[in-house]
Amino acid sequence: MTVTVGEVAPDFKLAANNGEEVALSDYKGQNVVLYFYPKDMTPGCTTEACDFRDAHQEFADLDAVILGVSPDPIDKHQKFIDKHGLPFLLLADEDHQVAEAYGVWKLKKNFGKEYMGIERSTFTINKDGEIAKEYRKVRVKDHVAEALRFIKENLA
Repeated sequence: MTVTVGEVAPDFKLAANNGEEVALSDYKGQNVVLYFYPKDMTPGCTTEACDFRDAHQEFADLDAVILGVSPDPIDKHQKFIDKHGLPFLLLADEDHQVAEAYGVWKLKKNFGKEYMGIERSTFTINKDGEIAKEYRKVRVKDHVAEALRFIKENLA
């Protein structure tokens, strides 16, 4: 399954690091930056999360909420948040159902091994719950700035 720009974003409910279940529909009326990343505490994922952290207030000023999603469990998310001072929620998609709904659960290759995992991707969802922009196969460098610029220019 995959999603495309202009469609209503698939709703979901996942456990969040704050101990609550969070649904995408909870944020209707706000812009949402939904980013999928492979694994807590890895170099690329840490850089991306810290870039979102550093731009968090700018996103908030544009009425945009940041939600990070990976297959890691809640306790690992909380350690990641504590270590890096992340001011946004991380959601546990341990059975990768949400990743599959967004078409980001993919066959990956690393050092000659094949395995299923998250393809780093971000979806900007507008206040009506529609996908306004998708970023697939994300390269971490400058990605957060690009997502912020898109919201400023198109959704603010």
